[in-house]
Amino acid sequence: MQSGLTVTFDRAAAERAEEFESLVRDHKDRIYGYVCRLTNDSPDAEDLTQEVFVRAYQSIHSFRRDAAVDTWLYRIATNLVIDRFRREKRAPRWVSVERDEDQAALELPAVGRYSDPQASAQLGELQRQVRLAVQALPEKLRSVVVLHDLEGLAYDEIARVLGCPLGTIKSRLFNARTALKRKLAGYLGGEE
Repeated sequence: MQSGLTVTFDRAAAERAEEFESLVRDHKDRIYGYVCRLTNDSPDAEDLTQEVFVRAYQSIHSFRRDAAVDTWLYRIATNLVIDRFRREKRAPRWVSVERDEDQAALELPAVGRYSDPQASAQLGELQRQVRLAVQALPEKLRSVVVLHDLEGLAYDEIARVLGCPLGTIKSRLFNARTALKRKLAGYLGGEE
């Protein structure tokens, strides 16, 4: 027969396991997508995503409850990617501008199937040019654009994820958008 203390510990352990399983379920796709964009390598991304959750489990006791869970997970993911590239002595390709195979990042409004074929072709070309322009950004600018415009993080969350001051994040996002506007001016009706 089990003592009351043992039953309490067993119940608490089961509750922690359920909470962690819920955390993984709720965040794994988003973290995997983020890691894919940082590494541009799906097999690496799968391994790194799994490692993010292993590290999260190991350090859950140090999680500050005043921070958002996804910000904490993004920070773990960012550190793991940086560590992996340092070990392999190669520079990270911070972003593939694709969210996944089915969904182009920086999506533009879809063209209906009954729309003008010329408009559809122009939209496809614009999407391609946007992807190329984002990929051409320097890593520091690209990472901020991905975290803000694709992942939907707020400035303060990005600052925590990247370990930069808030002003630096705002400046990088402004500079990235200015560079994108300049690169895409010919496609958006302005001068290049």
